[in-house]
Amino acid sequence: MTRPLDRRAALRLFAASGLGLGLAACAGPGGGSSGTDSGSSPSALATSGTVKGTVSFAHWRAEDKAVIAGLIKAFVKKYPDAGVDQDISPSADYQSTALRRIQGSKTGDLFTAFRGAQFEQIVKAGVYAPLTGADVVGKYQASLITPGATKGVQYGLPYQLVFNMPLANTDALDKAGHTSAPTDWDGFLKLLDDLKSKGYTPIAWPGGDTANAGQLLNTMVMNNAPSDDMFTKIESGEYKVTDDWFLKTLEQYGQLTPYFQARATGSTTDAVTQLFAEGKAGLLAVGSFQMAGVRALGAKFPFDLVAPITTTAAKAKYQGVFNTTFILGVNSASKVQPAAYAFLEFLSDPANAGTYANGTGQHVTVQGVDYTNKDLKAVAPWLTKKTLLAPRFQFLDLDIRTAVENAAVAVVGGKKPAQAAEEAQRVIDQKRS
Repeated sequence: MTRPLDRRAALRLFAASGLGLGLAACAGPGGGSSGTDSGSSPSALATSGTVKGTVSFAHWRAEDKAVIAGLIKAFVKKYPDAGVDQDISPSADYQSTALRRIQGSKTGDLFTAFRGAQFEQIVKAGVYAPLTGADVVGKYQASLITPGATKGVQYGLPYQLVFNMPLANTDALDKAGHTSAPTDWDGFLKLLDDLKSKGYTPIAWPGGDTANAGQLLNTMVMNNAPSDDMFTKIESGEYKVTDDWFLKTLEQYGQLTPYFQARATGSTTDAVTQLFAEGKAGLLAVGSFQMAGVRALGAKFPFDLVAPITTTAAKAKYQGVFNTTFILGVNSASKVQPAAYAFLEFLSDPANAGTYANGTGQHVTVQGVDYTNKDLKAVAPWLTKKTLLAPRFQFLDLDIRTAVENAAVAVVGGKKPAQAAEEAQRVIDQKRS
């Protein structure tokens, strides 16, 4: 595991220059979007005017509610004629219903979006008031906010910088005799064997939760795929899930099956988070965004992140994956647009972004933030490692994404990799026809 001196150095490097992970963002296949321009112009956004009225802030992070409530109090103190109400839905529900709910500004004067398919859908629907040219954009690291832009227009600002890779209990790893992360597939399997021999569930995996079961797939394909835009090419038909590289990935899921908890394909995120928080599992296969949830359940052990390297060390291109998401946007139909924009600016101030980051355990894309949260410091070395922009969000068709992700779940459930791949490919072909 990385030592404290390295963590401090990485934090200073990230805060001072925006280097490291931001460079990976520039090169990553998901760094830009390819949706249809809604036809709106940047002048459609009301960045000035009287800041008054109640802003509906729609998002999916219920675990952030208290921290955001504190920020709202400070915002209202600055703007006494304004207010903010949080409208929170579970992440799976938000993924499927947000567009319908925020159209027409029934809710969501300020709203968030997931990177990829949902962002593109909202852009196409014309719900975003474009932010290009607005002062607030300059508060962010330019290399990290490209997932909120399409066709040269900045529609939204990805607020969170997360790592979609297994969270590790480093006390458990130390007891298993591992003080550094494995660098190849054999080493990763050896880590799991050693954790199991010490009485731990090696990997707690929420196979029954569609919102999070696919997070592990990000790291399982990052070094197996022939190109970084592997899922874009599966969706276009250039690649197939019956190709050798994806069959290898499914076979490796089969190898992981004995290391998951019992009834893994039906497990929820809440259940496996509880298992991990109780110190019974070595790895939690979701992402850094779950750190605060684990702490809320009383966990005291230190964290790190450990990605499965599915190749030999020499063939590995990436050490892990990251994502910039929680894309903040102002609703084009909002009746309180100046207030919504003012709250966006407020959240984008480095001091307030720092309050959010340290209070929720989320790195952010705002420049100049001071990280004091011990868990953010613990995973800070990942800010400068060679990481890939999380590929599962390359899918713009959620039915195709579900088919691909469900193939992995099916293998863990006992299906042969070739059969799972063939069934998934039939769904993809039907969706493309």
